[in-house]
Amino acid sequence: MRAHEMVLQRIERDLSDGVLRVGDRLPGERALAEDLGVGRSSVREAIRVLEAMGVVRTAVGSGPDAGAVVVADPATSIGSALRLHIATRILPIADLVSTRVLLETWAVREAALRSPRPDLSGLTAMLDEMDDPNLSPNDFHLRDADFHVALTGLAGNAVIEAMMAALRDSIHGYVMAGVPLLDDWASVATGLRCEHRGIAAALGRGHATRAAELAQAHIEGYFGLIRDRLGVWPAAKG
Repeated sequence: MRAHEMVLQRIERDLSDGVLRVGDRLPGERALAEDLGVGRSSVREAIRVLEAMGVVRTAVGSGPDAGAVVVADPATSIGSALRLHIATRILPIADLVSTRVLLETWAVREAALRSPRPDLSGLTAMLDEMDDPNLSPNDFHLRDADFHVALTGLAGNAVIEAMMAALRDSIHGYVMAGVPLLDDWASVATGLRCEHRGIAAALGRGHATRAAELAQAHIEGYFGLIRDRLGVWPAAKG
């Protein structure tokens, strides 16, 4: 079980036992991390999943409204989300890629057409973090996963965002499995950064079709680099 899944299980148990109720604030990141013996990044990842599912609402700052607050009674839904997290580890990689293309191209197209245009400052901050040349491949791709979930969320469809959040671990798994197979990771990372910026730029200009095309090329491009070496065939097309 991954660390963030331990956090999800803990919160699910607290909700089912009545320790947490609608309107209650989740324990702080530090407290949960220390209690469960996991990193604070794992706590943040679990909270992102819960927020995408509509279970909690988060606010930054230090005031009375800061932190993560339970906004729904989701014990059953959380259990389903956790089972989905676990089950998706065994899904065929080619099918994951096809699903990413389906979800992300739809999402960026919708986001580009929204009025007013969505705030891209969060995406820009993520891209700036990924520009650090000292990031390890794992740290880079953890941020990359955050970027893609956030990108999908800009469409304003909670179900699509929740699906992407649930697939996050499986996507990170196949992406990382391909890193050792690449001849020049640094060059690939540079290309991925440029592609991310291109998607964000098209989205910011409201170029829906272009943003979707760039997103598809980005997802399929990386898969193309590692597909043959992983021994994975493309997904069948109907």
